[in-house]
Amino acid sequence: MLRLSFLALALLMVAGPVAAQEQIAQPDSAPPAQNLELGLQLMARGEIRRGGLPQVDGESRDKANFIFERTRLSVDYGYKWFQARAAVQHSGVWGQKGGGALSMYETWAKMTAPCGFFAQIGRMALSYDDERILGSNDWAMTPFTHDAVRLGYEGHGHKIHAIATYNQKAENTGGGTTYRSNEGAYPHKTQQTLWYHYDLQRIPLSFSVLAMNVGVEPMDEPEPKIRYQQLFGGYVTFTPPRWKAEAAYYHQTGRDEFNTPISAFMAAAKVTFTPSARGSVSLGYDYLSGDDNPVVPHLGTMGMARHDKVRGFCTIYGSHHKFYGAMDFFYFSAFYGGYTPGLQSLYVDGRICPVKNLELKAQYNYLAVASKIHEASRTLGHEIELSASYKFLKFIKVSAGYTYMHGSSTLERLQRVEGKNKLHWGWLMLSVTPRIFSKKW
Repeated sequence: MLRLSFLALALLMVAGPVAAQEQIAQPDSAPPAQNLELGLQLMARGEIRRGGLPQVDGESRDKANFIFERTRLSVDYGYKWFQARAAVQHSGVWGQKGGGALSMYETWAKMTAPCGFFAQIGRMALSYDDERILGSNDWAMTPFTHDAVRLGYEGHGHKIHAIATYNQKAENTGGGTTYRSNEGAYPHKTQQTLWYHYDLQRIPLSFSVLAMNVGVEPMDEPEPKIRYQQLFGGYVTFTPPRWKAEAAYYHQTGRDEFNTPISAFMAAAKVTFTPSARGSVSLGYDYLSGDDNPVVPHLGTMGMARHDKVRGFCTIYGSHHKFYGAMDFFYFSAFYGGYTPGLQSLYVDGRICPVKNLELKAQYNYLAVASKIHEASRTLGHEIELSASYKFLKFIKVSAGYTYMHGSSTLERLQRVEGKNKLHWGWLMLSVTPRIFSKKW
């Protein structure tokens, strides 16, 4: 972390004098290139859920209705080679005790040299490639941001970013440097990421390579030792006219917070055909490895198994809602025993814009586990998703969706909850994103 800080300082020392020379070279009549923008984001989403909900106090409650709201106010400033952003965010549920959560969503400063090098420090959203591993997860009311230092270079088709974080729960001068996953805003204590992207000049092909090292501290040790796990892989896209083919592969190794070795992977492929701007159709397949012999005893029984290696893939800080089915059953619902059986997701979707500003989407998703489960099929269920959105103005959009999932007995057994054979989820969302003020001088 110290080395990165020195490198950032060196970049600033390079960028500052060069930018200053450019400013001196300009004629006196040239106005300063300063700009200031004030933006607002208001998102309100009502949801209706039916079926498959866990029991509360021994009683089955098969319905859930609520309204989320997120409000974000942002300020962006730029002057030649310098940029800064601050965004405050409030999120919560209508009627929530305490009025929800107020936080600083982003606050960072960035300096860019004319030759393409840059340095950025502060709280920032990280979004790379298709957001499968690192993404903003903007669907959630509390999307991801990271307190980080980011250094990089962009130019001539090449992009390379180096990111480092170091988290602490407080100014803990007398209690050591422990940072367990349940003590702060982030699930890791430290993270180092290297990302490289290249766009080929003569053919519509691009690829990215990502390597990440994540350090976590276990919760049940008085003086925990940081356990490190690594992720590395790549993402490639090929975009000839009217087509887009994309593929990704990532592998995880290292040790989890319980010091268990990790050996997991994921692979994905997707092909999209766009005959015109009015519509497209896609076919895709995702495979995420799972633990061997996952603990899935029948209701009313107990089961125990010892795992000498973690084989369930974790997507780290990706935009989960974009993948693996709209109901988010795989990553936002706990599986019995703390293990994951992996996932297979085969899907086909279509998009059409019958009139201006109106977009209709439909998707079918077949979900299955990757691991073999004793006395159970691999099928988790079949999911049908329908959605529509309409833009009243450039910054006002209303969207709605309905999802039906026919869950299998395997899904009920994995999550130890009955009633998941017929699941319904509907939502209605308003998104307002005006630029309130903009000034250049």
